[in-house]
Amino acid sequence: MLNALDNLAQARVAIIGDVMLDRYWFGKVDRISPEAPVPVVQVRREEERPGGAANVALNVLSLGAEAHLLAPVGQDAAGAQLTRLLEQAGVKTRLIADASYPTTVKLRVIGHQQQLLRMDFESQPSPEHGENMRATAHEILTGAGALLLSDYGKGALQAVESLIASGRAAGLPVLIDPKGRDYRPYAGATIITPNLNEFQAVAGTWTSEEQFLALGREWRQKLQLEALLVTRGEEGMTLFTENAIHHHSAQAREVFDVTGAGDTVIATLATALAAGWPMDQSVELANRAAGIVVGKLGAAVVSCEELAAQGGE
Repeated sequence: MLNALDNLAQARVAIIGDVMLDRYWFGKVDRISPEAPVPVVQVRREEERPGGAANVALNVLSLGAEAHLLAPVGQDAAGAQLTRLLEQAGVKTRLIADASYPTTVKLRVIGHQQQLLRMDFESQPSPEHGENMRATAHEILTGAGALLLSDYGKGALQAVESLIASGRAAGLPVLIDPKGRDYRPYAGATIITPNLNEFQAVAGTWTSEEQFLALGREWRQKLQLEALLVTRGEEGMTLFTENAIHHHSAQAREVFDVTGAGDTVIATLATALAAGWPMDQSVELANRAAGIVVGKLGAAVVSCEELAAQGGE
């Protein structure tokens, strides 16, 4: 590629979105419960990792760039632990606590490297919380090279239209990992990055590649985006811009766990754009990063060294 990976360390990415604490219980399964036809997991190890927009921030950080994160959390033990984990990692955090809003927690039970169960603990932040987020956004936009909005549908981006306007007014590329069936609030962003299922839920079904490409062109124009990137799993990624369509073939050698792969894609893309990379080269780097991260368990990150080993420089 024309750009050296060392260039990524010059980037600073502002991240706003839904954060969560990912809990993992790892154990051994050697029998079925006599109470119900379910496996009995003997828990041997526990882990806690930042998830959602917090995992996006860790992915930015792992590329050597600065990550500045704004998000709502609860005034609870999970929120305190999430704050500690992020600050220990080196993320610049601005987490707004709310006593009425519990921090989102996802608990995964893993037996023999296979996810057996997931339990979610979550609620929606108050409208006042959204006002606080919008009022605080300018603090992390100063000096940033890109604004990344990570939408997990948990309520952090209630004011997404205002945040897009603030980012564009500051001259920043605005990247969004979208959620839900209504993409109209994302209009005017630089790029959104839905996966194939998410895009199909909004754009409708298709029966041929030609129809898919036509829908991609239509929705990029309808939402007034500079680019639309649809991640397509084993089929790679397709980038729609005003003048061209670029397809990037999948890079994965072996898919182990797709959890957090979308975080890695948009974090790598935002970091490269913040460092001044062209859009298509940024997408190619993000594609390489996705091929690495799906070979890891759970929400994970990718380093510049791993990208270099995969031919990313």
